[in-house]
Amino acid sequence: MAKRTNSRRREFLIELLIRAAGFSAIFFMVLIFLFLLREGAPALWEVSLGNFFGTRWYPNEELFGTWPLILGSLLVTAGAVIIALPLGLATAIFNRELAPDWLREILKPLIEILAGIPSVVLGFLGMITLAPLVREAFDLPTGLSAFTGALVLAYMALPTIISVAEDAIDAVPKSYRDGALAMGATHWQTIWRVVIPAARSGVIIAVMLGIGRAIGETMAVMMITGNAARMPREWYALFLPARTMTATIAAEMGEVAQGSTHYHVLFAVGILLFAVTFVINAIASAVIIRGGPRRGGRLMG
Repeated sequence: MAKRTNSRRREFLIELLIRAAGFSAIFFMVLIFLFLLREGAPALWEVSLGNFFGTRWYPNEELFGTWPLILGSLLVTAGAVIIALPLGLATAIFNRELAPDWLREILKPLIEILAGIPSVVLGFLGMITLAPLVREAFDLPTGLSAFTGALVLAYMALPTIISVAEDAIDAVPKSYRDGALAMGATHWQTIWRVVIPAARSGVIIAVMLGIGRAIGETMAVMMITGNAARMPREWYALFLPARTMTATIAAEMGEVAQGSTHYHVLFAVGILLFAVTFVINAIASAVIIRGGPRRGGRLMG
């Protein structure tokens, strides 16, 4: 009887600690948002909305247009996702469905190691080696462009996309594969028309997490995108310098006077970035809540 009582007490204590850890994560996130709101809210009455959402970012002349920063972030992130998604999905399919066991045991740890490389190292390598290659390959005035940033961010997002997509593919029941093969489908037809549709929600989550990883990156994009706050109006804007919201905060926060308008606007940019990241995470959570793998796929058609 005493042992059962002690066991229940331990279970209660463990549940209490887990619950406290979960609520503490929410509590700290709320504190971060309140801090950003406290420091960034004064910008709402110090800077007009027309100025804040203008097309020129030049704080020395009291021009705080955030559109070049927002569009620069979206341009670099979209380029990274377009590059990383097919590569990540193909790697996940190969590692789970096609690679032999001995090769899978080698590739999986190597892919996870990629996520541990510091972003400043990747930014330095991109600035020294990748930027000159991009400049020479496309005959550009400078290799420090949004495209170079997208390449490096794609590399940084790959481990996340590969790991999450591979787990989603691995979660598809073996009976789906056996049923498709029993109906006469080839191995590739089974993968493309049964396994991938069944793992669709997990693949979407992988993409969302990859976007969150890319849009929140700071040091690498600050080093290799050229840091030019300009509107991407040209069709070849991807191959011109750009500036992201994160790079702007990192580059200017250390030099701005505390309490100045510029200081508050930088925190307002942080609020925008927080909101974008929150929306991405909310979409990923909504996909998770809608539930697991999609039931079945289409073999015919």
